[in-house]
Amino acid sequence: MRFLTGKPNYDLTYDDVFMAPRRSSVVSRLDVDLTSTDGLGLPLPLVVANMTAISGRRMAETVARRGGIAIIPQDLPTDIVAAAIGKVKAAHTSFDTALTINPHATVGEALALLPKRAHGLIVVVDASGAPLGTVSERDLAGLDRFNQVHEAMNTALTIMSAQATPTEVFDELSARRHQAALAVADGRLVGLMTLKGAVRAALYPPALDAAGMLKIGVAVGISGDVEERVSSLLAAGADVLVMDTAHGHQERMISAVQRARAVVNDLGSSVPIVAGNVVTADGTADLIEAGADVIKVGVGPGAMCTTRMQTGVGRPQFSAVLECAAEARDAGKAIWADGGVRHPRDVALALAAGAGAVMIGSWFAGTFESPGELLFTADGRPYKESFGMASARAVRARTRHQSAFERATAALFEEGISSSRMYLDPERPGVEDLLDFIVSGVRSSCTYAGARTLTEFTNQAIVGVQSASGYNEGRPLHSSW
Repeated sequence: MRFLTGKPNYDLTYDDVFMAPRRSSVVSRLDVDLTSTDGLGLPLPLVVANMTAISGRRMAETVARRGGIAIIPQDLPTDIVAAAIGKVKAAHTSFDTALTINPHATVGEALALLPKRAHGLIVVVDASGAPLGTVSERDLAGLDRFNQVHEAMNTALTIMSAQATPTEVFDELSARRHQAALAVADGRLVGLMTLKGAVRAALYPPALDAAGMLKIGVAVGISGDVEERVSSLLAAGADVLVMDTAHGHQERMISAVQRARAVVNDLGSSVPIVAGNVVTADGTADLIEAGADVIKVGVGPGAMCTTRMQTGVGRPQFSAVLECAAEARDAGKAIWADGGVRHPRDVALALAAGAGAVMIGSWFAGTFESPGELLFTADGRPYKESFGMASARAVRARTRHQSAFERATAALFEEGISSSRMYLDPERPGVEDLLDFIVSGVRSSCTYAGARTLTEFTNQAIVGVQSASGYNEGRPLHSSW
C-alpha cells in the first residue's frame, strides 16, 4: 500500500482515509480470491470477535459455512466450549442446521424458537428425527399459542440427499416453488437449504479443517491454568487459539503465549496461536517472539469499548493496523485488525493496510445468529443486547467463582458498556446478509485496485487522506435534500 500524496505525520482512523482507483484488468468481482493472508487460509478474511453477546455455536457454524471463523469467548467453562466445538464439527458443511420441534409442541414454543435462525423455518420431526412438516411465522399467525404445531404445519416437503449440490437444490426448489429443501440421511433430518442459501453455498466455500469439518476458534485468558485450558481445547478440536486480554503488551501475556506455545509444540499440533491486543510495532514484535503466529491489533476502537475515553490509551485503528502489519510481515507473521469497522469500506481499508483478516464484533451482535434473546422496543423494533468484555456485566460473569469481596473489587474497574441495543437491520437481519454486504464491498475494492488476491490488494492499494467533509461527501442520502 502507498499513500496518494505522502504519509502524514499523524495517526489515522478508517474515516480519515479513502482508496483511489487505479488501472485494472480485473473484469469481475468474482475473479477476486479473498483467501485470508494470515496463515489460516480462510476463504473469507473475516473473524467473529470472541464476545459473549456475539459469538456462540450458531454464529460459529453459520460463519464457517460461508468461509470465515468465529472465536468462542474465554469466559465459558471448558466442558461447555468442548461441547460447542463438537456440535460445530458435527454440523453439515453446506446445509444449515435446522430448528426442530416435536409435533405436539405448542405454537407459543415454536414462535419462541423461530428467531434463532434467519431462514425463518422450523422443521417438525418425529421421535426418530424424521421430518413431518415445516412451520413458519406465517403458518402460525393468528393461532392460539396453546395450539399444537402439527395442526398448522405444512406437509408439502422437498426432501433431498445430504450429498445434493447447491445447484441441484436451487433447481429443485425453483421447480417446486418451495421455500426450503430438507436434507435427509438414513431417514433422519440433517439440515435445510433455502433458495438464497443454495446460491450462497455455491459462491462461498466453507472454512474446513483437515478432516473436512467446519472450523472454530476459542479464546484463552492469560490468568489461571493456561496449560490445562490449551491442552483441553486442543483435545476438543479447536482450530485456532486466541490468547486474549485488553492490554496485550504485558509480561503476563508474554508468559501466557510462551506457555501456550510450549503445550502446542509438545503435542505436535499445528494449531495457530493468536495473541493481543496491541497497537505498536514493539508490541507486535514481542508477542511474535513469545510464540504467536498472528497478532490481534486494536485498543479502544470497538463500539462497546470505553478505554480511550476512560484512560486516554489506544491508537487510531488504520495507523495501528498499518504499522503492526508491516512489523508482522517482516517477521513472516500476520495480524488481525480487531475493532472499528462499521462499513464494508472499513474492512477493505484494513485489508489494504496489511491485515491478514478482520475481526468484527458489535456489527454482528444485531443478527439472528448472535446468542442473545431477540427483544423488541415499544414500537416493535427488534434488537439484541450487547456488552463489552471489560464491562461490569462481563466482569461479573468472569469472576463468578471468586469471593464476594474480590468480585466487588473487580467491579470498580470496568471499561466498557454493560448494555447496548444493537438493532436488527430490516434489510440485513442475519449474519449471512451482512457477510454478503461486506464481501460485495471488498470484492469491488479489489477490482478498483486491480487486485485478484488480497496479497495483490495490499501491494497495489493507493490510499489518500481526507477531511471530515470529504468523508461525509461519500455518504449516501436515503431521501432527497
